[in-house]
Amino acid sequence: MSKKILVTGPDLDQAAARLLAEHGYETVHTPAYADSAVISEYLQQTGAEGIVSRMGRLDAEVMDAAPRLKVISKHGVGVDNIDIQAAAERGIPVLVATGANAVSVAEHAIALLLATVKRILPLGAGLRAGRWEKPGFSGREIAGETIGLMGMGSIAQATCRMAHGLGLNVIGFDPYAPDHLFEEHDVKRCASFEELASKSNILSLHCPLTAQTRKILNAETIALMPHGSYVVNTARGGLIDEEALVAAIRSGHLAGAGLDTFAVEPPAADHPFFAEPTIVLTPHIGGVTAQAGARVGVEAVTGIVQVLAGETVPEHRIINRKLLAAAKAEPAKVED
Repeated sequence: MSKKILVTGPDLDQAAARLLAEHGYETVHTPAYADSAVISEYLQQTGAEGIVSRMGRLDAEVMDAAPRLKVISKHGVGVDNIDIQAAAERGIPVLVATGANAVSVAEHAIALLLATVKRILPLGAGLRAGRWEKPGFSGREIAGETIGLMGMGSIAQATCRMAHGLGLNVIGFDPYAPDHLFEEHDVKRCASFEELASKSNILSLHCPLTAQTRKILNAETIALMPHGSYVVNTARGGLIDEEALVAAIRSGHLAGAGLDTFAVEPPAADHPFFAEPTIVLTPHIGGVTAQAGARVGVEAVTGIVQVLAGETVPEHRIINRKLLAAAKAEPAKVED
């Protein structure tokens, strides 16, 4: 019986699948956005030794259904759908494909920015409806405006380079990034997220979703933003209090938003975002390009092959390395 790698989702780049096959592994795919019970069933049936995590949550229950599971590799960098603590406690490293989709996601952030600020979609809809809206129209120039980057990882850095090319002033906040990173990218460092929000005509989110960042953009922080400003989110929907965002759009405090991700995906058919023409929406596809898919897929499966072969994996790719070390060092419990 061939060795199995489970992909939680219907797609994997052909080059990545070939790489696994060359090392004697067969890929098995779950349906898109399968729930934990379905993923557990696939793991039990296949005896998979590794998971390429795309869609669906990998929690302790799922891991316990997979006694042969030795590694989880995220198809990207956002690991909020993986219980990394539970993985560490079970000795399972969680890998990320750092930087592999950065250019594609950054391009999408800029595309959302331009589509939103330049009102491309409502103007196009007006033309199709028979309206010629040039009389009385007044657009907005973004050159000279200030874009604030929440996070300074590889995607934010790529976004920064493009933003400079558009003539934007760039500021940023990331409590974990060194000063030289801001200096190298000509980004003025802010001391807090509140300062970043208060100075951003365009706020672009590029940070992980954690307990500390969940709903970091809420009624209070949105109120700090300049009147008529914009929000762009290609990171995680949970970073935004969606009700507060809609309220700010409807009040006119925010002029618009470009969103590629939602608190719940896919969003419900009656989600209030759909009723707001100044909100540009895409279905979490910022990093879904042929080029990024190839890079991310190959990097994701390369890590799996390395772990299963007992080879060294670069330190920055194992997101729960410290947790693994702590779990290994913890003395065994003795039952009475």
